This record gives sequence, C-alpha cells and structure tokens, in this order.
Amino acid sequence: MKFNCDTIVIGSGPAGLAAAVAAAEAGERVIVLEQLSSPGRKLLASGGGRCNVTNILSPRDMANSFGNACRFVRHALYFYPNEKLCRFLESRGVEMELTDGFHWFPRSGKAKDILDALWEYAGSMGAEMAPGCRAGELVISDGRISGVRAGDSIFQCRRVIIACGGRSYPVLGGTGGGYCLARQAGHKITETFPAMVGLQCAEAWVHECSGIALPDAESRIALPGEKFRCRGELLFTHTGVSAFAILDISGRVSELLAQMPAVPLEINLFAGRNFEDWMAVFARWQKDSAAKTVVKLLSQEMPKKLAAFLVGDPELKVAGFSTVARRKLAEKLTALKLNITSTDGWQKAMVTRGGVALDDIDSRTMESRIVKGLFFAGEVLDVDGPCGGYNISWALASGFLAGKMAGKNA
Repeated sequence: MKFNCDTIVIGSGPAGLAAAVAAAEAGERVIVLEQLSSPGRKLLASGGGRCNVTNILSPRDMANSFGNACRFVRHALYFYPNEKLCRFLESRGVEMELTDGFHWFPRSGKAKDILDALWEYAGSMGAEMAPGCRAGELVISDGRISGVRAGDSIFQCRRVIIACGGRSYPVLGGTGGGYCLARQAGHKITETFPAMVGLQCAEAWVHECSGIALPDAESRIALPGEKFRCRGELLFTHTGVSAFAILDISGRVSELLAQMPAVPLEINLFAGRNFEDWMAVFARWQKDSAAKTVVKLLSQEMPKKLAAFLVGDPELKVAGFSTVARRKLAEKLTALKLNITSTDGWQKAMVTRGGVALDDIDSRTMESRIVKGLFFAGEVLDVDGPCGGYNISWALASGFLAGKMAGKNA
C-alpha cells in the first residue's frame, strides 16, 4: 500500500509532535508514524506524570547546561525559547505555572494536557497519525529522501523528520530504532548509555537504608578531572542511590562503567555544610550534651537508621567522642564514599546519553548534511541535559525548528 504526503515525522514524543505542528503550520501534508498504539507515552510519564516542560533560563544559559553540545543546541533554543513555548501552550488552553520560581509545569499537573495541546493542534491543521506503524527503512534516491517503508506500506514523501527518541524507557517506545535509520543514511552513532538513572553500589549497608531520603545533598565522581557536581534530593534505594543528587551525573557514570568495574562516588549528605561546620557541631555537642549518644544527636539531623550506620557504635557517648572519631564522622557526612558498580539500566533510564553524531547535522535547520530532506530532532541526537525541564525544552525546540525548516524547504 502506498501513501503520499509532504513530510513524514517518525515518533510522537515531544520532538515529533512539535515537528508535526511546525510542518503542518508551514502548509505541509504531515503523517506521524508511531510504533506504539497511542502517541506520547514517554511524555505522559515525564515528571511523574506532571511534565516539567521548561524552566526560566535564557536560551544562552540553558544551552550552556548541555555540556559539549551547547553550541549545537543554541540555535533551536533561541528559535523557540521558553517564553514562546509557554505562550504557545497557553494559547492552546494549557495554563502554565512557575511552581518554585524556576520550573514551568502545566497548572493542572497533568502531562496529558501538553500531549493533547500539541496533537490536537497538529491534527486541526491536517496532520495525521499512523499508530502501530514502525518505520523500517528510509527510501533515498540520488541523495534525497523520497519515502519511508513501514512493514508492507510505503509512504512517499519529500522530507522525513526522525524524532523517535533514544533507548531510554523501552516499554514506552525507546527502542533506538532511529539509530538504524540514521545509519542507513550514512550518519554515525556515538555509543549510547543510560542517563538520568539510579545507581547501584557495592556497599551492602546502603541497601538497608532503602527509602531514606535527604532533602539537599551533593554528589561528585571521585576521579581526577571529573569536576561536575550534582545537587538535590538524595534517595537510598534497595540497590543503591537515586534522585536529583544522582541523576545528572548518572550518564557520565554509565560511560565510565564501560571502562572500569566500579566508579567511586563521594556524597556530601548536607550540601552547604563542610568538614569544619560538622567539627564545630561536634564541639557544641561535647559542651552541651556530653551524656547523650552520638547517634541520638545525629538522628536530629537525619533518620536514625542512617545515623546508626554512619556512627557505627550505637552506645558511643559524646563524652567519649574522640577527635579521631569526630574527624571520621565529619568525613563521612561531607564525602561519603560509595563504589558504583552498575546503573538501574535502560528500563529505568529517563534519558539516553549518546546517539546520532552532531557533526553531520546543520544545527540551524536540523537537516542532515548527508541526505537532503532528512531532519532530526530530540533525544535521538547525541544531546542530553540535566534534570529540570532542559531535555523536554530541547526536544520541543528542536522539533519546532526541524518542522519549520522542513516546510520552508518545500
């Protein structure tokens, strides 16, 4: 069976839906191919179902948060900055809320509102969805896109936008199929790793603290040359550690685990407190509470089970809290050492690190430099940012840019 259209969008996540909107706005006849039975599964799961769409950073500052990809992402983020994105969503009936002075969410707290706004608008302009349709092969003639094969069907078109994400959350569609299509077109794929994912450690005592959370911790990879620090809530799990103090460094840890059996991590359990601060606290304890146990006093700062593991001796009185013991505890509190042996894997990874290499893509248009009429957007590319609306901002902005440029090349 043959279908004719102007632009095929592969994938119905935020990048694909934004591309469908922009291409349809430009007058293109658009068909969105989605391998699952319904669109936007991963978008619906983002932010615990609430969808942190973006944040307040300027395009320049947001781009700088993407590390080595900062120059590449800048064009898309300037093309569709957060103010423009919020205005678009509000114009489609989605009230936006700045929840904490930094993160933008739909006021309803429902990611579905974002999905509905994008798809209903694209549909109102004639874009069509082909659910349960997996793109298997690009049709390329004389260096240009001429169609897509999907099962027994051939979709004839002049432009294709690959926006089908990476390998994260495979149950929600992250199969990495876009990499096969990109390779077919001659594009290189950088090695992929799970990112924004929990980390598993060798220390057995950590597992016994499963469920304990600390509100403001800071972690770092304890290796020479690794300077990045990650701050936020820390959660102890039955296999290791997770939450915001971990997620932003997890992609780099994944990379390092491919080179070594374990990656050393150091965690300051109370970000903002240093070694000297804790030594001063211990001095006050000795002055004011010498008869109490160290565990009891430390339990005023954190859950008792965690305090007991850190102190070791539940009967240790402050009066007998030696200088050596104080220094050891202060070291644990400010640089808790964990050996990371693995991650929670692709099934729980929220983002993919790695993907389609950026060198052969024009960041001003998102078009391939190898095959005319082939565009890319979102997570399928070798771009990943930190938690906090960065990755969805990038997906939407790059999708809008790719769709606009695809229509402009009509």
